[in-house]
Amino acid sequence: MKKFVNNVDDMLTESLSGFATAHSELVTVQFEPTFVSRKQKAQNKVAIISGGGSGHEPLHAGYVGKGMLDAACPGQVFTSPTPDQMLAAAEAVHADKGVLFIVKNYAGDVMNFEMATEMLPFDHATVLTSDDCAVVNSTYTTGRRGVAGTVIIEKCVGSLAETGADLASCKALGDKINLRTSSIGAALTSCTVPAAGRPTFDISDSELEMGVGIHGEPGRRREAMRTADAIVADMVAAIVHDFEAKHLPTQGDILLLVNGLGATPLMELYLIYNTAATLLTNKGFNIARSLVGNYITAIDMAGASLTACLLDDDIQQHWDRPVHTAGLRWGC
Repeated sequence: MKKFVNNVDDMLTESLSGFATAHSELVTVQFEPTFVSRKQKAQNKVAIISGGGSGHEPLHAGYVGKGMLDAACPGQVFTSPTPDQMLAAAEAVHADKGVLFIVKNYAGDVMNFEMATEMLPFDHATVLTSDDCAVVNSTYTTGRRGVAGTVIIEKCVGSLAETGADLASCKALGDKINLRTSSIGAALTSCTVPAAGRPTFDISDSELEMGVGIHGEPGRRREAMRTADAIVADMVAAIVHDFEAKHLPTQGDILLLVNGLGATPLMELYLIYNTAATLLTNKGFNIARSLVGNYITAIDMAGASLTACLLDDDIQQHWDRPVHTAGLRWGC
């Protein structure tokens, strides 16, 4: 394994220190316990907090800032943050209108965030993200996994919170977006967790993993490598089938997110977008909003995910509102 690393045990601390220094106008980092928060604490709003294992950058710390998160709790690579991190973050950023946690549906994250909420002295609620249509159950989850749709939820709920909306309204929007969002990923290579020093799984040059998770966990099936058009067609079909299974419209305005998993060039991501947009348009969808790039990664995995979110006026207006974070910014 070749990586830019000094000591594996210090990697997260050194990375977060560099992140906070590079974006010192936006964020500050605290250690023992570890969390990232806005440089300027927001006032009189619902505090939006998320977190999870590191290795998915820019998620979650990269989305701390105006119009998105108030704080993020990063665990070690692919390891849930601890309840004391979540409690410390909540104490630091709550602004008298309660706290909303946005939690990806992985067993460790769910358990630790639940433990934290049991000790909170103020109002709180949780949005559990579960947009991955590839796998219903796995050893990592108690149902569908939370993946790239988490970015859309954090953006839109963060926008709503900035307007002064109450806790119940912020949770309701997050739950609605989660229902109306579907994602699926495909991997060409594994990822390498620094502490392990070797790929998480073995895959040959002639294979791909369809429906892979963001920790390198297996997907729907291992299959022969094919053309990009054929791979994307299967991913689009899975998303449309998921909409049908949830009794959602299979036409109308959508937000299409093509997300890189860490080691896929933009050239390939835009090729994927071109195919996906054509297929979805032919099926009756209108690509009203789009995003292409690395937004929730799996360290150094070569692969990509597709996410489609069925828009309504409420979701679209909060997607469009200004955001100013290290990983996402517009309208500022």
